[in-house]
Amino acid sequence: MQRAASPLHPDDDQEMPQPKEEPVTWRSVPRKGQLFLLMMARISEPLTQTSLQAYMYYQLKSFNPSLPDSTVAAQVGIMQGSFTAAQFLTAFLWGKAADSSKIGRKKVLVIGLMGTAVSIAGFGFSRSFATAIFFRSLGGILNGNVGVMRTMIAEIIQEKKYQSRAFMILPMTFNIGVIVGPTLGGLLADPVNTYPGLFGPGSSFGGADGVWWMKRWPYALPNLVSSCFLLSACLLLILGLDETHYLRKDKTDYGRIVGRWISQHIFRRRSTNMQEYSSIPSAEPETPISPGDIELQSPAVPKKQEPPKRRKRLPFRQIWTRNVLLTFLAHGLMAFHVGTFNNLWFIFLSAPRFDPKNPMPPSAKDRHLPFGFTGGFALPPPRIGLSLSIIGFIGITLQLLLYPRMNAKYGLIRCYRVSIALFPLTYFLAPYLSLIPSKTPPPEPASGLPMWIGISSILFLQVLARTFALPAIIILVNNCCPHPSVLGTIHGIGQSVSSGLRTFGPIIAGWLFGIGLNIGVVGLSWWVFAIEAVMGCLAGFLVREGSGHEIMLEGDEEMDQAQAQAQRPTRRK
Repeated sequence: MQRAASPLHPDDDQEMPQPKEEPVTWRSVPRKGQLFLLMMARISEPLTQTSLQAYMYYQLKSFNPSLPDSTVAAQVGIMQGSFTAAQFLTAFLWGKAADSSKIGRKKVLVIGLMGTAVSIAGFGFSRSFATAIFFRSLGGILNGNVGVMRTMIAEIIQEKKYQSRAFMILPMTFNIGVIVGPTLGGLLADPVNTYPGLFGPGSSFGGADGVWWMKRWPYALPNLVSSCFLLSACLLLILGLDETHYLRKDKTDYGRIVGRWISQHIFRRRSTNMQEYSSIPSAEPETPISPGDIELQSPAVPKKQEPPKRRKRLPFRQIWTRNVLLTFLAHGLMAFHVGTFNNLWFIFLSAPRFDPKNPMPPSAKDRHLPFGFTGGFALPPPRIGLSLSIIGFIGITLQLLLYPRMNAKYGLIRCYRVSIALFPLTYFLAPYLSLIPSKTPPPEPASGLPMWIGISSILFLQVLARTFALPAIIILVNNCCPHPSVLGTIHGIGQSVSSGLRTFGPIIAGWLFGIGLNIGVVGLSWWVFAIEAVMGCLAGFLVREGSGHEIMLEGDEEMDQAQAQAQRPTRRK
């Protein structure tokens, strides 16, 4: 920060060496404690959602064992869509609530975590499809947390040079949940039959007849554990998270008061104000104080803290700028195919292999390469779970090692546009994996090193594209906001757009995959989504990175100056 030139030092501001900006690292990101709390809140959600995938089919089957497998499979699709459909209807409203001075960001997150904990426990104790649908929908209705978390990260980390790493936290924690969640769910589901020596009849904890509630609700245990994760994350937020809404920052927060008391008296840590910043000591030699500077050295007189001025709120009709619409279009198109990939991937790996000995449907007899082929891999659930773990491990590795360096070198927009161009290529090549020779003949599951090399290659392309595209679109949605007063609303709308399209994507993909199998073109659904991904590329090339404050209202300049003055580093003695 340059000091103003005084009469005795007219050349102070001439040829002053500019400090060299240090490269951004994970260690240099400010306010890591607050980001860690948001990370814990975020990781608890994908961990619980992906945990359901390991046993949802079997839990729905247990409601009515007489139902055919095709009906249960359809119920699984409806169950998965009920959560995102409910989020689509309410995420925008939660975004508006987060922007409200009466509610704020923190309360919305707490409500979302508690609501999800109740819904996940209720799902575990459900004994009918209707009850399970109710609790899954309830969880979606009460949870608009992703958009609010993105809003808080933007307000906690306001310097753009740190945003690429800060916004990476949410996708990174999602990948951790993808790895841990299904494993946890599979280990804890139906414990009486899985661990009869512990919970079954005559066991250590089961007594003569076994643990009665585990026999009555065999899939309640993993849901209770997930609910405990959510409630623990909720407690951490209540005790440790600072409100970031500018009108609620100075409100009394009894949760933080208790949290500071616990930190001081139980953990013996000094309480520090998370809002404070201190400058790095200057390496410049001290300069004598000139007479013209004496008036600036008066001792600070404590002033009565004035309540924060209320920033004028941008009317809802003015939110829809050209860049906002284009950003939401690009975000929605990408969410449509990225959110569908896992479902389509599992169906493809589970589909029966093509057997030349079995007659093909009449409509598929005349099909031939390069587009006329059919069949999947017939892989069992454990191997499908292995492919899911591959997605998570590749994602975390790329996010930690490759993404920060490439983003710093080439910039946000360039990395985003290159990465979204990889999606169509991935979807075009994916169905050709079924043509890789296998060591085992059909109808046995496919096996062999070439198969796993092909699977890993496709997953690498998809995860590489996702690693760069997802954090970038989050930042672009954040920065397309035309005014700070509607930041929560913008992220809420963004989550609604994403949830709505992720609701319909798996349904359409499953329908197209079934048609492809019947006509002998297993790649039909993949290539339709490749075309849709091309449309997403075109939309992505029209998006530009905004400033987050493109529309100025009366009083904005004064408030911006006041906030900049408040955040300016102060020299400590």
